[in-house]
Amino acid sequence: MKSKATLKQIAKDLGVSVSTVSKALNNSPEISEPTKIKIQEFAKLKNYKPNVIGLNLKNRSTRTIGVIIPNILNPFFAKVFSGIEKVADEKGYNIITCISNESIQKEIHALDVLSNGTIDGFILSVSEEAQKEEEYGHFAEIISSGTPIVMFDRTAESIACDKVVVDDFEAAVNAVQYLIDTGCKNIALVSSIDNLSVGKLRAKGYFAALTDAKLEAKDELVLLTDNEQRFDAELAGVFEHNPDAFLALDEHTSTAVMKMAIKKGYRIPDELQVIGFADGIWSRRLTPSLSTISQHGPEIGEAAAKMLIDRLESKENLKPTTQIIRTELRKRDSVKK
Repeated sequence: MKSKATLKQIAKDLGVSVSTVSKALNNSPEISEPTKIKIQEFAKLKNYKPNVIGLNLKNRSTRTIGVIIPNILNPFFAKVFSGIEKVADEKGYNIITCISNESIQKEIHALDVLSNGTIDGFILSVSEEAQKEEEYGHFAEIISSGTPIVMFDRTAESIACDKVVVDDFEAAVNAVQYLIDTGCKNIALVSSIDNLSVGKLRAKGYFAALTDAKLEAKDELVLLTDNEQRFDAELAGVFEHNPDAFLALDEHTSTAVMKMAIKKGYRIPDELQVIGFADGIWSRRLTPSLSTISQHGPEIGEAAAKMLIDRLESKENLKPTTQIIRTELRKRDSVKK
C-alpha cells in the first residue's frame, strides 16, 4: 500500500520548514500565493491527508458531526438525514453516521466511540429502548464532558440540550378535528409506538380533540401498544365496533388499517376515513392513497444541523432551545374533501 506523506516529509522534499507547509495547507495569508500553490499541489501529489485526531488536539475542532439514527429503514429518518447532510455540506462539516437499531447499548457505544475526539457534536433521535426504560444518563455524561447534543423527533425531557421537534400534539388535534368536521363520530385511535414520546403526544392530542368536541373516547375504539404483533392480532377487534374513521399514529398501523379495511370491503372514504402519520412514498402508492400528516423530515434535519453548528461556532454559552416544526395534513383519497 502506498504510504501517505507527512508534513515533515513534504517540508524536507521542498526544502522549507514544517511551519511553512502547515500554513500553506491552511491557506494562511502569511504565505505567498505561488508558494501556497506549489506546496498544496505537491501535497496532493503525495497523497497527503491531515491527521484529524492531531488537529483536534491542537484546535479542539474536527468539523465533523456525529449522527445517530434509530432505524435507517424508516423513510422519516432518511429524510431527516438528507436535511442534516445538506446543511453540513454547505457549512463545510463532515458527517459520521451510526445506527442504534433501537438499542440503548448500541446508542451508548456510538456515543463513546465518537466522543473520543472524532466529532465536535451529535445530532440524534433517542432509541426506542432508552425511551422505554427512561434511561438517559449516557446523554447527560456526553454533554457534561463538553460535547453538545441536538435531539430531534424523539427527545428526553430531562436532558438539557437543544431539540428539534414537530407539533405532534397539535397535529393529532387537527387531524381528529378534520375527521369530525367531515361527519365522523366514532373515531378509532391505533398505535404500535405507545412507548415512544411522539406516540404519547399524538395520543394526547386525540383525546384532547374529542374532549373539545364533546365526544366520548370509547375504550373499544382505542388500541395502544408498543408491540406490532399484538397490534396485528387485536386490530380486527376494533373494526367490530363500527368505527367511521381511524387515526393511526405510525407507519405500521396506518398500513395495517388500510389493508384490513379494504379486505373487509369498506368503501374508503365514504364508509371509513383514515389518517396516518409519516409521509413516505407508500402513502401515495396505496389504493386508495393514504392521507398523512407530513412531518417535514428534511426541514427537521436542516434545523438540527443549523442549531448544532451555531452552537459549535458561537463564542457565547448559549442556553438550550427547542424549535418546533409545523406539520401538514396531506389530504388524499382516504378522507373526504
